[in-house]
Amino acid sequence: MKLILTSTVDKLGIAGDIVEVKDGYGRNYLLPQGKAIAWTRGNEKQIEGIKRARDAREVRGVEHAQEIRQQLEGLTVQVGARVSDTGSLFGAITSNDFAVAVKKAGGPTIDKRSVSFAKPVKTAGAHFASVKLHGAVTAKVPFEVVAK
Repeated sequence: MKLILTSTVDKLGIAGDIVEVKDGYGRNYLLPQGKAIAWTRGNEKQIEGIKRARDAREVRGVEHAQEIRQQLEGLTVQVGARVSDTGSLFGAITSNDFAVAVKKAGGPTIDKRSVSFAKPVKTAGAHFASVKLHGAVTAKVPFEVVAK
C-alpha cells in the first residue's frame, strides 16, 4: 500500500514522505491514527504544504539548535494553572501547556512532542522541562507554575 505520511513515524519516515507499507499496517494503524493519507496524484500535491510546514518547525543544524537552546534557557516562562489552597494543582501541567507558555513568553515555537518532564508537574512553584532540539542538543528550561 502506498501512503503519504502526515507526521513522523519511527523507523518509517517523516512528514511528507511517500512510503510503501504492508496493507494491514497502513489500514489498521497509519490511516486511523491520522499519521498517513492514501497516495493519489491529487494528494501528492499536498506534499508541498506538508513539507513547508515541517521545514518551518525544523531545527536546521547543531548550531541553530544551540542558538535556540540559549534563547529558551534565558526565558522567564510562567504556566498558569488552577491551584488549590495547599499549592497542588487540579490535574497536571502537560507538554502542550508548556509549549504554549513558551510561545507567550516570546520564545520560539516548539513541538510539544519534544518536551519532557523529569516527573509529572502537579505542584505550584519552580520546575524544569527538557526540550529536545536536535540529536545532540537538549535545552533544560526553567519555568514557574502560577495560579490563574
